[in-house]
Amino acid sequence: MPYERIISKEHRPSNENILKTIGDITYWLELRQYLESSYDFTPELIDGGKHGWAIRYRRSGKTLCNLIPEKGAFTVLIVLGKKEAEKALSIMDQLNANVRQLLDNAKQLHDGRWLWIRVRKQGDVKSIKELLKIKRKPKKAE
Repeated sequence: MPYERIISKEHRPSNENILKTIGDITYWLELRQYLESSYDFTPELIDGGKHGWAIRYRRSGKTLCNLIPEKGAFTVLIVLGKKEAEKALSIMDQLNANVRQLLDNAKQLHDGRWLWIRVRKQGDVKSIKELLKIKRKPKKAE
């Protein structure tokens, strides 16, 4: 099922447009706050081509994740390298059923396992945080 994403290249979406598109922004705001307080990655709005506009968290050429707004929801893209995927498989019991299934079904490609996680419930957010911890340790609380 295709999702309705913001794909117009002619109009760079504002933060207000993004929030309006998502609708219920509870999980969006929670995840953005977590990313910005736990990691030294600067969010940038990028044109993801056929996947639409996204907020990318990247530093020194390494991408932590992309948040892709959609009508009524949003998707988080996390690419796990081979070693990261092995670690993720070892913590399957800490992930919710939705993310476990996505991880099981994602093929290991030359550049990693691409996990497209459509966020619909709190368990998705918790699982995403666990996967992000594998990609990069969060900075210590001060």
